Amino acid sequence: MIEHRHALEDLLFRMADDALIYGHRNSEWTGLAPILEEDIAFSSIAQDKLGHALALYRMLADMGHAQPDTLAFTRNEREFRCCQLVELPTQDYAVALMRHALFDIAEQIRYEMLESSAFRPLAELARKVRGEIKYHVFHATSWLRMLGSNGTDESRARMQAALDMLFPYALGIFEPSRYDEELSTSGIFPGEAELQHRWLDEIVPVLENSGYRVPSLDAVEPVYGGRSGYHSEHLGPLLDEMTAVFRLDPDAEW
Repeated sequence: MIEHRHALEDLLFRMADDALIYGHRNSEWTGLAPILEEDIAFSSIAQDKLGHALALYRMLADMGHAQPDTLAFTRNEREFRCCQLVELPTQDYAVALMRHALFDIAEQIRYEMLESSAFRPLAELARKVRGEIKYHVFHATSWLRMLGSNGTDESRARMQAALDMLFPYALGIFEPSRYDEELSTSGIFPGEAELQHRWLDEIVPVLENSGYRVPSLDAVEPVYGGRSGYHSEHLGPLLDEMTAVFRLDPDAEW
């Protein structure tokens, strides 16, 4: 029996489900991004995220859960623990880019914190994906500057509108867990509150230096629920689309 099993399972499902759903959303830009370079960039980032999800689901399988494909493609909406931020559709490219920055900076900090985790598989994964996530953040912050301080009035306005809409959902990344204290005292992970604190210390200067106005925390209500299985109206249709081929023949070997 793995020590701190339930706390670890909760953390791994949060991270894996975030990566799976966010990767799927990013993949939707394949062939549709405004320019070819962005088509390639978002496709590459999507592939990385799915790789992260696979690694995390494998850890869960090693703990006695089903195999990764089963975890990814057979659970219902209420069983997913992703934050609502990653579920949102992104028909607007400004929304895609702003979410990219908000989420991936949080991911970079999370994985940096996990490099010293007492749970060795997580620490090893964190060190392994460091370069990938560094590229994700570089891509996101480059576009923040290009469309903000170096952009036009229209690009800044569209990106600011995306930030205002997404910020409450971004705070939902850090939805408190009942296992936060256990994860922290065991040395597995310092907890969601600490992650949010470090994220704000980093994201606020990045946004302000790129020409955006960061919403006041006092005026924003975080969008929670996703970590407990309560999702937006967008997750169900996304899961139906994502699992359609698998459900045709779950026993098929590719």
